[in-house]
Formats: sequence, structure tokens, C-alpha cells
Amino acid sequence: MTTKHYNVFVIGSGVAGQTAAKICAKNGLSVAIADKQAFGGTCAIRGCDPKKILLQFADLIQKSEQLEGLGIKKLPKISWSDIQNFQKSFTEKIPKSTEENLAELKIDMYHQSPTFISENEIEVEGKKVTADTFVIASGLTPRKLNFEGAKFLKTSAEIFHLPKVPKSATFIGAGYVGMEFCFLLSTLGCKVTLIDSGAQALSQFDDFLVDKLVSSMKKKGVKFVFNAEIESVEKKKKSYKIHYKQKGKSKTVTSKIVFNTSGRVPATALLNLEKANIQHDETGVIVDDFLVNKTNKNVYACGDVSSKSLPLTPLSGLQGYIVGNNILKKNSKEFENPLVPSVVFTHPNLATVGYSEAEAKKRYKDVIIFKGDASNWYNAKKGNAAVYAFKIIANKRTNEIVGAHLISAAANETINIFATAINTKMTIDEFKKMIFTYPSYASDLKNMLKDA
Repeated sequence: MTTKHYNVFVIGSGVAGQTAAKICAKNGLSVAIADKQAFGGTCAIRGCDPKKILLQFADLIQKSEQLEGLGIKKLPKISWSDIQNFQKSFTEKIPKSTEENLAELKIDMYHQSPTFISENEIEVEGKKVTADTFVIASGLTPRKLNFEGAKFLKTSAEIFHLPKVPKSATFIGAGYVGMEFCFLLSTLGCKVTLIDSGAQALSQFDDFLVDKLVSSMKKKGVKFVFNAEIESVEKKKKSYKIHYKQKGKSKTVTSKIVFNTSGRVPATALLNLEKANIQHDETGVIVDDFLVNKTNKNVYACGDVSSKSLPLTPLSGLQGYIVGNNILKKNSKEFENPLVPSVVFTHPNLATVGYSEAEAKKRYKDVIIFKGDASNWYNAKKGNAAVYAFKIIANKRTNEIVGAHLISAAANETINIFATAINTKMTIDEFKKMIFTYPSYASDLKNMLKDA
């Protein structure tokens, strides 16, 4: 078996891996990168980016339905095949362009998941490879479910290859991905059921706003089944029967397709990390503040697979930058988890940044809660939107805003204003002095900070 040596070997070609690899290559180090899937990463090819392309058409239908009879005479017709071709025009060119960019930097590429055989050796594509430093940026992979018939489940990535909108679909898991794709398919005419083992959807978001989103989606025909345990999935001639237990009773639902949206876990199973003395657990590869593995100091981890990350592309890029620079100059960059806003791209959007109400009450002696339903405010009424609400949290002692939670058609953008306010330790009084464009959703934000 031939042996090749590199200064740096990167595992994973998403934003984190590419960023680290490019920094090292541009500074004269010999670099290789490996990925068992198409080069470019989850977000760009089978995640965030193509998902948003599809979701905008569901947004269009939803907005049109809200305004039907108020100026919209006929609802637009959607061509699913054209939508799929449109999103593919973005995604299909990414692997080639990614490889071309890496090749220009003389980065060697391997199209297979490597396996560690010792602390500084891997096997990949039938070759033994050694490296001074390894960077694990392999991301996340769909969580495997263990019940009879689990092999029949599809992943969310397969939605980007559906030839047509199915007549019915069942999603197992009510997190970001499950809720977003439930919204997409149900709005485009699919009969959707969502099953979750928990008591509510989107457990990391504010209950007050989640309840409003779930109620809105129910009115659009989505069936929610909470506190349920999947027992099996049975393949029929042209459909699947999902057997589940709820409140001690066995129940079933039948649909044309079943998706596993129960979450994602660190993609480390194929790497044989134990052979390389790389500490890891369910949070990913265990790293310190310099993103160095705790037990193998020649290994870095960045992006979603890092124990110090969240599954968000901007954070992956930041961590890749830190790793690349720390390889060039040891411990030169330290990772500090930044304030990160999160959005569920349903319609309306559900967004959050900073502390939840429960977290704020644990952290501060006294808090101020601004909470309300804004569905009778101008911006909701002009779009005939049934759902618009908020919860803003401030530290009573300092009057600083410490958390914000929004549900509206524009929450994905307006949450960034609160992110800025929290980052700059802005007080309620300072925020209310700001002037925003009017009449915009941003102009509503000051009105949310009236008497609690």
C-alpha cells in the first residue's frame, strides 16, 4: 500500500473544512481534503440554500391565499418540476466549482470517507495517508431510528429530488427541518402528518409563539401527533402504514412517503476515531477553546461536528477560520460562542435570539417580559395575516434587552435588529430612541417595548 504525507488533511468539504483547507494551502502547507459525498457540503447542496429556494414558492402561495378576494382573483399555479429545475440550477454546479477552486490551490482531493488506523494515519481510497495535522469537519448526518421498517424512511435531502409533490406524507420529528418541510408540502397540496415523541414542536423555541405556529399550520391541514412512539413502518403496495402508540393506544396513519426528520448527529461513525485516540461523544469531537481535540493534540474539529458548535453555516465558517489560523500559529485564535439568532422558515417565520424566558429568570434576579399578540397591528392586517406575535425579555436591573422571540412574515430579518441590540447591550430606552423605516415590520419593534 502506497503512503502519502501532507501537512494538513481535512475531512469534510463543507464551509468549515473548505475554509480551514484554503487558509492552510494559501500559506504554503501541503493540504488534502476528503468527502464521501459531493464536494460543497450539506448547506449548499442538500440543506439550507436549496431549501430556501423551495420555500419561497410556498410563501408565495400562502401570501396569495391570505389576499384572495382582497385583490387576488386567482391563485397562482405552481410547477413543481420547474421549481426543482430552478433549485438544481444552484446546486448542480457547486461540486464542480468547489473542486476547481480547491484544485487551483493545489489541494489534493479524495472522494471517500477516510478511516483512522493510528493517531496520525488514515486509510482512504486504498492508500495510507499520514499528516502532521488532521481537521475533522465531517458535519452531521441524519439520526438513525431503530424500529421495524425504519429502512423505508426517506431523509429530507430526498425532497430535493422528488419528481412531484406527493399526495400525502408523514414526517417523524418536529424540529426545524420537519416543520419547514411540513409547511412546504402542505402548502403545495400534500396531506401532511407530523409525529413527534415530545409534547410540542420546536422545543428550543418559545412556547407562546410555537403554539401560534402549530395552530396556524393545523388550520392549513397539517395533522400533529405529539407524545407518540413509532412502533413500525409497514410497506404497502403504493403507500406506507405507520404504526405508533399514543397514550397507551396503538394507532396508524397511511401516507405515500415517510420522512425521518428526527434530527442529526455528528458524522463520525465511519472515521474509527478510537484508533486515533480522538475523544468524542454525542455532541461531536470534543475540543477546547482553540478547537483542538482533548486527547489527540494533532486533531482539530470545526463546524457542526465540533462539540463547541451549533448547526449553523456562519458558525461553521468562523470555526474553519479559527482552525486554519491555529494550524499556522498555534493557539492564535480562540473560539468564543457568539450570539446567534435562529429562524424556522415557515410562514410566518419563527425567530429567536438571546435568552428564553426561563433562562433569563435563572440568570437575573428580576426580568421584564414584553409579550403580546400583534395580529391586529397594521403590518399584519395589510397582509391579512392571522399570526403575528412577540416576546421580548429585559434585565430589570440594567434595563438591557437580553432575549427576543418573534413570529411574523418578516421575523427572519427583524430578529437581526434585536441581535444587534443584545450584542451592544442596548437598553429599552436606547432602543426606543432609534428611528426605523415606516411602515415596516422594523418600525413595529419599538411598539413591542411598551408597558409590560
